[in-house]
Amino acid sequence: MYQDKIQEVIQEVKKVVVGQDRMVNRLLVGLFTNGHILLEGVPGLAKTLTVNTLAKVLHLDFKRIQFTPDLLPSDLIGTMIYNQLNANFEVKKGPIFSNIILADEVNRSPAKVQSALLEAMQEKQVTIGETTYLLDKPFLVLATQNPVDQEGTYPLPEAQVDRFMMKVNIDYPSKNEEMEVMRRMTNAFFASDVNAILSKEEIFDIRKEINNVKIAEPLERYIIELVFSTRFPQNYGMKEEASYIQFGASPRASINLNLAARAVAYMEGREYVLPEDIKEVALDVLNHRILLNYEAEADNVSTRDLIHRILDKIPLNKSAAFN
Repeated sequence: MYQDKIQEVIQEVKKVVVGQDRMVNRLLVGLFTNGHILLEGVPGLAKTLTVNTLAKVLHLDFKRIQFTPDLLPSDLIGTMIYNQLNANFEVKKGPIFSNIILADEVNRSPAKVQSALLEAMQEKQVTIGETTYLLDKPFLVLATQNPVDQEGTYPLPEAQVDRFMMKVNIDYPSKNEEMEVMRRMTNAFFASDVNAILSKEEIFDIRKEINNVKIAEPLERYIIELVFSTRFPQNYGMKEEASYIQFGASPRASINLNLAARAVAYMEGREYVLPEDIKEVALDVLNHRILLNYEAEADNVSTRDLIHRILDKIPLNKSAAFN
């Protein structure tokens, strides 16, 4: 059991990053369950700093890729170059060949680049020329997008957004946290060095242990009910909610709710999942998988509001609609 080491990882990250405990927790959940994370928040909330620091603490290779409208797929995955000395073509691998990829402002890149990233995320491999190359393990994509400045952006297709295990909304720090941030960042002698805590082998061991975390059948049924209530809310007595939902969550939501809940249970030192573990991760797993209609926008109803309503209205023992 690696719970103590996981706490050491969190404490090391806190040496550099102030607050953002939830973001660090979700990044670890993604890493330990082999799931990619989409981070959404305004600039300046330490998204890049947190990911970079976490990579150092985990002793993993890290690459930051700034996505821009003129980015090409070859800038991401690599290309074939001609070697005049050998009179043949050689492969020059791109920055995607790393353990942790920070795709900064991913929605600023055109469709071809997003497609190349999609293949890497889903297949854990990329194709350069006629040859397919496996990516390094572990491989984790952490993508960021700015919800404010939408000019010159290419919204991610629903199919690609669904590939992300969780979409985590990053909030502003508290007054005390921002005071500490200000003091650190204006101190020319502030040390940002951290120690490596976990190795790759230990990360793979943690994945195996999470796989052994038990989830009872009633909780599995509860996950299915939550997901189905986003597709057929009228069957659960939620007529008002039904008027706002255009498309519900895909089967990936059920899979990722299960995995994330088991990871949360493991990180808290338990070998079994509680209902609270599912509710803990439900918002981040579901919020990018439910597509609302114009009526919801007109009534100022957000996906977050609907998920909270669903969690309130779907009891654990509800199985009438299960078949």
